[in-house]
Amino acid sequence: MFDTIWALPALPLLGVLLNLLTGRRSGNLAGLIASSSVGLAFIISLKLFYDLLQLPAAQRLIEKNLYTWIAAGTLRVEIGMQLDPLSVIMILVVTGISFLIHLYAIGYMHGDPGYNRFFIYLNLFVFAMLILVTANNFLMMFIGWEGVGLCSYLLIGFWFEDPVNATAGRKAFIVNRIGDFGFLLALFLLFVTFGSLDFTDVFNQASVRFSPGDGVITAIALLLFVGAAGKSAQIPLYIWLPDAMAGPTPVSALIHAATMVTAGVYMVARAHLLYTLAPLALTIVACVGLATALLSATIGLTQFDIKRVLAYSTVSQLGYMFLGLGVGAFGAAIFHLMTHAFFKALLFLGAGSVMHAMSNQTDMRLMGGLKNKMPITYGTMVIGTLAITGFPGFSGFFSKDEILWQSYAGWNGRPLFWLLGALAAGLTAFYMFRLIFMTFHGKLRLQSEAVHAIHESPKIITIPLVMLAILSVVGGYVGVPALLGGSHRIEQFLHPVFQQSEQLSHGLKTGKPSLHAHSTEWLLMLTVFLITLISLYLAYQFYIKKTDLPDRLVKKISSLYTLVYNKYLIDEAYEAAIVRPLLKTSESFLWRIVDNRLIDGLVNTVGAGIAACGRALAVLQTGSVQHYALWFVLGAVVLLGAWLF
Repeated sequence: MFDTIWALPALPLLGVLLNLLTGRRSGNLAGLIASSSVGLAFIISLKLFYDLLQLPAAQRLIEKNLYTWIAAGTLRVEIGMQLDPLSVIMILVVTGISFLIHLYAIGYMHGDPGYNRFFIYLNLFVFAMLILVTANNFLMMFIGWEGVGLCSYLLIGFWFEDPVNATAGRKAFIVNRIGDFGFLLALFLLFVTFGSLDFTDVFNQASVRFSPGDGVITAIALLLFVGAAGKSAQIPLYIWLPDAMAGPTPVSALIHAATMVTAGVYMVARAHLLYTLAPLALTIVACVGLATALLSATIGLTQFDIKRVLAYSTVSQLGYMFLGLGVGAFGAAIFHLMTHAFFKALLFLGAGSVMHAMSNQTDMRLMGGLKNKMPITYGTMVIGTLAITGFPGFSGFFSKDEILWQSYAGWNGRPLFWLLGALAAGLTAFYMFRLIFMTFHGKLRLQSEAVHAIHESPKIITIPLVMLAILSVVGGYVGVPALLGGSHRIEQFLHPVFQQSEQLSHGLKTGKPSLHAHSTEWLLMLTVFLITLISLYLAYQFYIKKTDLPDRLVKKISSLYTLVYNKYLIDEAYEAAIVRPLLKTSESFLWRIVDNRLIDGLVNTVGAGIAACGRALAVLQTGSVQHYALWFVLGAVVLLGAWLF
């Protein structure tokens, strides 16, 4: 029944190999090969999901060990795959969204000189992500983790001839290596503590050997979170993600929606038991998530690049997911990961459609009036905006509301978490409707001869938009809460995965029973909805009715606005405090002294000594047979004498 699980990563890898073999000769066929391989992987994902549903809930854990990779002492690492409700949701999201992005990329990248190379990288990205989410041990997860990081570098810097793109790719690679170092230290500590890196072994031992608050488990959880903060762009390692917009739009959509940035959320959710045993680490996760959500949302208010606004919205939504993880609502976090994949892929691809029509223009100040020229793009992006703002009836409403409710009433929740989360929701609504109004409403502000040529994108671009728009509407109905007459099916489906943590958290629960009254939940839900409506009204007033208001407000708070617009000067602070000192140290000490004088000096000294010995021995090379015969006889006499005496 589950023997085909190996085909999930194998199919995108096959697409890579076929496009490598055909090379540029394949032409437009490269896109078809790459898309077909991911599409077939999605079909297999659906079959695996169906087969998993046929099993009783308690038996929905399938492990397939394909090969013993490492067997050294007590360390045994299998190249193995795991299928359970958590991994099957991830593979459905990864393959499904990636397939639509691949289709979109066929039209978007048409005519690019690196067309074949682009789809090779894209398939390789999906392959690495599938290795990550289907691994049955931490080391295999780390292999997929590193593969995703490498592919992100290749894709972000795809147009490497442009120094901006090359720098963005390099920045993403370096920042992620910092997070990966934390993950690597966690692996060492896991093996020292448990003698294994297998998920089942580690979690079974942890549940028996350790009690909540243990220092070793807390250290492991925090180190794993360092890795998650790098991949999923959390403070202080979020700075790479906005710059990742330098890559092609399909890359932005893939990274932000379905692959790389969700890896950290998935990893923390997979290690849920360790985090439940480390309440301090969970609280840190929640606080960092909240801080990231608020910080990035305020920056999003001031940006004018359409892709950069969406990038900061991704960072903010990832903060929401970590808030959910931090309050112990692992199922709610994964639910929001899923819905976010739908509407964020939609928004990025919609932005790409706008750029396609406007000759790659990204400045919203030069847009406006596009709703009549691009009705499909406009309609689908409005749907995506309603979903991300948590408007009732759309997918983001159900997942975001569940996180906010759990941040208030969950076992590790606090009213302050809910308050700050609701504030972030209001900021999100404002800057997202600001994007819609500036891009599609009013008059077109671009002064160009090409204005009359602006038209709707071709079907190869709009069809994925429509499909994602449908998912952005209906995708949330798998998680309708009991308050609204639902049964929260997705959390029920995920229950076997998080069961151990849920049982353990009952003894850690700090919330009061009264907090769980439906009346309280209704009140909080309506409050957040009211905040969203106020944000929508303010955005309408600022960017439709009274368009002079933003400039007037900026003049009144010019210092604060400049600070936020410049991203709180965090990049500059990193440059001054870390990058420049390291470069100066590297140049003045590591290069000039350590490299040139010590290492090169040692090598040169050894080389000079050997050369001197060679010159000394060369004196003996006279070319006279008589001399050689004499030395031979003398040597024989010496050896004979040594033997006799």
